[in-house]
Amino acid sequence: MKIGYARVSTMDQNLEAQVEALQKEGCDKIFQEKCSGSSRDREELKKALALLRKGDILVVTKLDRLGRTVKQLVDLIDDFQKQGVQFKSINDAIDTTTANGRFFFHIMSGFSELERELIRERTQVGLTSARSRGRLGGRPHVHKADKKEIAYQMVMENNQTVGEIANALNLSRSTIYRYIDKKRELVIG
Repeated sequence: MKIGYARVSTMDQNLEAQVEALQKEGCDKIFQEKCSGSSRDREELKKALALLRKGDILVVTKLDRLGRTVKQLVDLIDDFQKQGVQFKSINDAIDTTTANGRFFFHIMSGFSELERELIRERTQVGLTSARSRGRLGGRPHVHKADKKEIAYQMVMENNQTVGEIANALNLSRSTIYRYIDKKRELVIG
């Protein structure tokens, strides 16, 4: 079965040209959607993907109708291949039912892998550079010693529960209890 998917980004745009192209391609069922490609809530796409079975072909007019990034597209088409589903993009000359289409897809996969590697390298260079300038990653370390002592004093005064004190000082109850135990050991021991 050939399943078509048509999408436009805004309500003002028209799906008609895509639907016509998908009909001309011989799609048995066409799912239509008006939403941004970056939206994760693409209900019609989810329905189209759920309908696909081994031997089926998903058809779009252009790659960008299906996904926003090369990685998204490669991952999706990889999933299709694992399920025995073929893919065709009419205007982009990708047709995984043909040897040339599969070859082009593998080239696209290589570019996707290259993109991931370049991002990883740039991230490492940036982290190394930041460390050489004395900057450390992650959150700044919060010194809780003063807060713990304040919490201890509040507990000793019996004005509030440990839970109330923990909320007020943004500490966990277990931190306060451990500090109290440590203070008692120092006094007793």
